[in-house]
Amino acid sequence: MNRIERYARLWPILSILLSCQNKGKYPAEPLQPHMAAFPQTVEQLELRLLLVTHYYGEHRGGVEIVAGELAARLARHGLEITWAASGPTPHESISGVSYLPMAACNLSERLLGLPYPVWGPLSLRCLAAAVRRCDVVHLHDSLYLGNFAAARLASWYGKPVIVTQHVGKIPYNNRITRGILEIANRTIARHVLANSTQAVFISAKVQNYFARFTRFSAPPRFLPNGVDTRLFHPLLENERGELRSELGWHDDKLHLLFVGRFVEKKGLRWLKMLADRFRDHHWTLIGWGPEEPNAWNLPNVSVLGPMAHDATAQYFHAADLLVLPSVGEGFPLVVQEAMACGTPALISNDTAAGIPGIEQYCFTADLSTEALTSCFERIVTERSQLTIRRQRVADYARQNWDWQHCADFYAELSQDLADR
Repeated sequence: MNRIERYARLWPILSILLSCQNKGKYPAEPLQPHMAAFPQTVEQLELRLLLVTHYYGEHRGGVEIVAGELAARLARHGLEITWAASGPTPHESISGVSYLPMAACNLSERLLGLPYPVWGPLSLRCLAAAVRRCDVVHLHDSLYLGNFAAARLASWYGKPVIVTQHVGKIPYNNRITRGILEIANRTIARHVLANSTQAVFISAKVQNYFARFTRFSAPPRFLPNGVDTRLFHPLLENERGELRSELGWHDDKLHLLFVGRFVEKKGLRWLKMLADRFRDHHWTLIGWGPEEPNAWNLPNVSVLGPMAHDATAQYFHAADLLVLPSVGEGFPLVVQEAMACGTPALISNDTAAGIPGIEQYCFTADLSTEALTSCFERIVTERSQLTIRRQRVADYARQNWDWQHCADFYAELSQDLADR
């Protein structure tokens, strides 16, 4: 037993979750979930899928947005979807999806900016009943305690488990935080992934990271997320010009966009550095979190705060460049959505490793002052390249990222696992 495994034995929450099994005795039914309306034309549902995430879509994180996109399309496939996540129930329901909100303590996000909700024992009992009733359990990410509990319960009841893994190693600046995450990945996440029926990775880099210390029960699959092309698609040049005028954006300067949570791993310190060095250009930041860009006091930075997912489309359409100097993310959905709108992206080499060959379509750089400054100076000097790339990146996104293809894959996989 190595040092990491010995430390993991001290992880107190594991024993709490395991003790919730209560010798296999669970309530017959979960708390009454909220059921959204479903079209009458859909045929009788035959397969019951339990979807488990740490939050619902209103949290505005990429993982839960992805889960919602898939849930909507899987429901149209005829699957009966129950979605368990930290409550409350979303204000906007997805047609054909039942909601099972979990009571959770979210102290770590409020104090540290780490989204790691801990579900209460009564909610875990309801989760147990939901696992027992379903045919297949689908987890988005393996590290969250609620997902770990669902995986253990699925093993107890003999239910097949699909894990869609989004995130891998995050190189936090704080050594303690970085070490805790590494221990958790090598214990909790490894256990969930190794015991899943099928692991699916949205990032090649994340898959390679876990493959170094995880023995999968089946060969893992690589499937990037899709894009909702009804919202995120290129505009005609005159339409884009009108939109920029409505936003008060002028063509005498570049308009740079950031969309994401205001946390360390998103690269806020690099954004600040670039915005300070390139004050002739305008920066729009959409998001929320413990870090506060308004405190930078830079006149060329506008902070718009959190925004509904579909409302971000106009900013993707209008921007000249998405700038996301993040690490440890797999491959962020906002990069895919920007590209689908025809807007090129500047991302870190760490993020680019998630999609093989993406460096041919994105601007990439190491996360250092010298590398980012040099890359951005080339972009500013050769502004025409941004216009040239717009159609190219939109074509790539349309050809490679499709939610319907993803939904077809998961529907077929779920049915195959349920039939075994």
